[in-house]
Amino acid sequence: MTTDTAPDASNTSDEPIHVTGTDALDALVGRDDLVLVDFYADWCGPCQMLEPTVETIAADTDATVAKVDVDANQQLAAAYGVRGVPTLVLFANGEQVEERVGLQSEAQLRTLVAAYTN
Repeated sequence: MTTDTAPDASNTSDEPIHVTGTDALDALVGRDDLVLVDFYADWCGPCQMLEPTVETIAADTDATVAKVDVDANQQLAAAYGVRGVPTLVLFANGEQVEERVGLQSEAQLRTLVAAYTN
């Protein structure tokens, strides 16, 4: 799903939500307790390898997973200091709490999410 407006409560968090703008990301972070944002690029090999893991995290954890294409959303990526892809940013209760750069295993991401799950 692609959204450039604020996501509403009818969106499920069982699959990644494609975000195309600062307002949409801010709304998602403000709405959900735990949001994992995957800053990626279509041409990035490690990003492609991470895709199934990100989908699993979206389906199997309490985290909402958002995806941001850095090529299409350069200003948004720059606002979060993204210099390499993949970059994963975790928000808990509206605040940025973690950032990971590079390919992460499913176990690493599950541990990261679990550390902030109430």
